[in-house]
Amino acid sequence: MKTSCPRLVIAALRGGAGKTTLSVAMIAALCQKGITVAPFKKGPDYIDAAWLARAASGPAFNLDTYLMGPERVVQSFTRHAAPGGVSIIEGNRGLYDGVDSKGQFSTAELAKLLAAPVILVVDCDKVTRTAAAMVLGCQALDPAVNIQGVLLSRVNGNRHASVIRRAIEESTGLPVYGVVPRLPDMPFVQRHLGLIPPDEHDAVRQALERAGEIARDYLDVPGLLAVAQGAAPWKIDAFPKPAASRRHSAEPLKIGIFRDAAFQFYYQENIEALTDRGARVTFINALEEKTLPPVDALYIGGGFPETRACRLAQNESFRKSVKEAAEKGLPIYAECGGFIYLGESLRVGENRYPMAGVLPVEFILENKPQGHGYTTLVADQDNPFFPAGTTLTGHEFHYCRILSRKEQDTYTAFKVLKGQGLNGHREGLCRKHVLAGFTHLHALGTDQWANAIIREARRHRNDHSIIEDNINIIRRF
Repeated sequence: MKTSCPRLVIAALRGGAGKTTLSVAMIAALCQKGITVAPFKKGPDYIDAAWLARAASGPAFNLDTYLMGPERVVQSFTRHAAPGGVSIIEGNRGLYDGVDSKGQFSTAELAKLLAAPVILVVDCDKVTRTAAAMVLGCQALDPAVNIQGVLLSRVNGNRHASVIRRAIEESTGLPVYGVVPRLPDMPFVQRHLGLIPPDEHDAVRQALERAGEIARDYLDVPGLLAVAQGAAPWKIDAFPKPAASRRHSAEPLKIGIFRDAAFQFYYQENIEALTDRGARVTFINALEEKTLPPVDALYIGGGFPETRACRLAQNESFRKSVKEAAEKGLPIYAECGGFIYLGESLRVGENRYPMAGVLPVEFILENKPQGHGYTTLVADQDNPFFPAGTTLTGHEFHYCRILSRKEQDTYTAFKVLKGQGLNGHREGLCRKHVLAGFTHLHALGTDQWANAIIREARRHRNDHSIIEDNINIIRRF
C-alpha cells in the first residue's frame, strides 16, 4: 500500500553555498503556514540538524547510508516522515560528492533511494551563464536524480538575477524557485565546524524569524511545496513500528545524558534507541548542576567543551561527583567532547582547565582539525560495551588532541581501520566501566550500542542493589 508522502531534498553544488540557511528558511515559512514539517539532514552532522529542528519546533533526524546502510535509512525516513505534512531533507557538500569518484554515499544517492525530488541551490557569486552550465552538468551526470528546480543565492542585483535566471531556464528547462540577494544580515554565523549551534547562538528566535522573512521575500514557497507534493507515493507498509519496550523491572532504567551549551551533539535516533528499549532519559546540565543526579548509566556526547572550559572547570562539585560515580562503577559512554571532559585537563591557548579526572589524559585544543571524516573500528580487546570482534562504523571531527596520557589502569579497546582515533592506530580508552573516544556512533548503524548501555545500566543497578542489601543486613546486626 502506498500513500502521499510529500518530500524534498535541498542540495547544492558545494558546501557553504547557503543550503542550510535556505532549508531553515523554507521550514520556518511552512511552519508559519501551519504545515507540519519533518526535517532531515543528510550525513553525519549535528549543527545543521539542530537548526532544522529549531525551525520545525521538533526533532530532526540524520540520514547517512555510510553509517546506517540503505535499508536503515529507508526505515528511519519512513518512521519519522510527515505524510500529512512535508519532509525537508537537507543535503551535505555538493550534490554528487561522496567518498569516491562515483559519489558513493552522496546526497544524489540518498535522493534516488528516497525517490525524492531535488532543488539545487546555486551560489551565483561572480558567475552568470556558467551557472547554467553547472546545473546542466548536474542534470547530465545522472539523469536518475530527479532535479526539479533551482534556488539562486548571493545574487548581485536585478540584472545579475535576470541573466542567470534566463540562462538556467532556457538551457536546462528547470524553473527558478527563488532568487536570494547578498544579504548583510544573514541570520547564521559560521565557525570552524560550520554554523554556530543554536545552543550557543545569542538570538535564536530572531535568527529563525529572519530566516522566515528570507523565505517570504525571496522564495516561491507555494511552488516548492508543490514540488514536494508531487513526489512519488511512498510505501507505508515499510513503516517500522517503534521497538516494543522491554522493561525488566517496575522502575525503568535511568540513563543520564549531558545536554547544555558545552555538550549538544546527539543524534535523536540514539536517544530514541534508549527510550525504545524502555529506558528513561534524564538530561543533565554539566555547567549548572552541583552534583550528578542518581542514574544507572551516563552518556556524554560531543560538543564544544572548549567554549565553556572555564565554567566546566569552575563547577568543581559536579566534576568531583562524576569522578566519584565512575570510581564506584557507574557505566559511562563518552564521545569526543565527552571524552575530553572525562580527562584530567584541557589546554586552550595558555590556559589549563581541570576537567573531571576520570581518565588520566590531558588534552590540548589545536588550530586545525586533528581528525575529520568517517571511521571504522574493530574491537580487539574486551571492554565494558562491545565484545572483541565487533566492527563499528562512525565518524569524527575534532580540533583537540591528546597532549599526554598516563597508562595507569587504562587500556584501548579498538584498532583503527579508518580514521584517526586517539593516535591513528588505536581508539576507545577504557577504565573500570568507562569507554571514551573521539568517534561518534549512530544507533541505527550500531545496534549493539543501545543494547550495551541498557545492559551495563541494568548490571550497575543490580550491583548497587546487592550492595545496599548487604549494608542493610549489616546494620540489622
